[in-house]
Amino acid sequence: MRTLMIASALALGAALASQAFAADTIKLRDVAELSGGGATVGTNFKNGADLAVEEINAKGGILGHKIDLTHADTQSVPGIARAQVQKALDEKPYVLLGPGYSGSVKVVASLAAKAEIPEIIGGEAAELTQMGNPYLFRTSFGQQSTMPKVARYIHDDLKAKTVAVIWVNNDFGKGGRDTILKEFAKLGVKVVADQSTEAGQADFAADVAKMKEAKPDAAFIYLNEEESARILKEIKKQGLKLPLIGETTLVGQKVIDLAGDAAEGAMGHVGLTTDAPVPAIQKFRDAFKAKYNYVPDHNGIKGYLAIYVIKAVTEKMGKIDSKLFAKTLHGMTIKAADEPGILMDVTYDEHGDIDRQGFLVEVKNGKQVVKQILPKLGK
Repeated sequence: MRTLMIASALALGAALASQAFAADTIKLRDVAELSGGGATVGTNFKNGADLAVEEINAKGGILGHKIDLTHADTQSVPGIARAQVQKALDEKPYVLLGPGYSGSVKVVASLAAKAEIPEIIGGEAAELTQMGNPYLFRTSFGQQSTMPKVARYIHDDLKAKTVAVIWVNNDFGKGGRDTILKEFAKLGVKVVADQSTEAGQADFAADVAKMKEAKPDAAFIYLNEEESARILKEIKKQGLKLPLIGETTLVGQKVIDLAGDAAEGAMGHVGLTTDAPVPAIQKFRDAFKAKYNYVPDHNGIKGYLAIYVIKAVTEKMGKIDSKLFAKTLHGMTIKAADEPGILMDVTYDEHGDIDRQGFLVEVKNGKQVVKQILPKLGK
């Protein structure tokens, strides 16, 4: 009997301790592409978020509460992403992180909105923040912000009169393709090749041959990271020489690592790069590399920033309130001087879109070299 009483007391104590721990933590849930075609995206985001959580918890957490962050794998499949998000929301998190793929965000965003849980995403498709969802927030520029800058650079700086557009046939690729075609039309740049490719595609020989036949002055390449590396290798193999311009997914560190010297000379507009001449970003890069033994791409910064956005908003509110979080972040400016973990000053608009400095980069000697620092769109 005495043994039974002791065992019951211990069990009760453990249960109470567990409840106390849960009550004393800020519950965050991340649903990311940890396997499948988007593994590079999701793993970098996860690692960046984990690094930020480790730093913040080591300093006492947020408002005295430690962060409890767990991750779930979408396997890069929208249907699985929806199921994982529903599971995460059943746990009633303070904020939901992810997914990174725009197609997955489209099928899960309504779930988080219905639950009135803020969702901080990696997806960049223009339409995501145009759906009127007050709980959706980006960690990087949307296509409606980046494509005008890319098109203008191709027209003004490269003096290109004709262009080939190579895009991946998913929500991310379609959104980028549709947006930049509109910008080219405004500028009078003729699209001589408009080629779709498939996510996970391995062979780009026919695509490059078709592009070569069209004889464009420049090529705009908008694929996922792994496919970007493959097409760069094929372009080099076929000896096609012309300016290659894209966005973050063409010139990210993972692409450079996979493509090797085939990435040399590729250019792109990036909202985030670990090669930016910003001391706070360099400090993050060093900490990430020390922990994970590799240099992160922009997705690593996205995950890191997402956690520090949560910290800054919560500390401004002075309490933990998911609905108030969403209202507070709209129109909010977070300054790096006040929250160094945010890395650069950032402003959120009424749609959940982000505004901050951006960078025009070129790959040289296996790394991104910043050619221009582009200012915030707003004042």
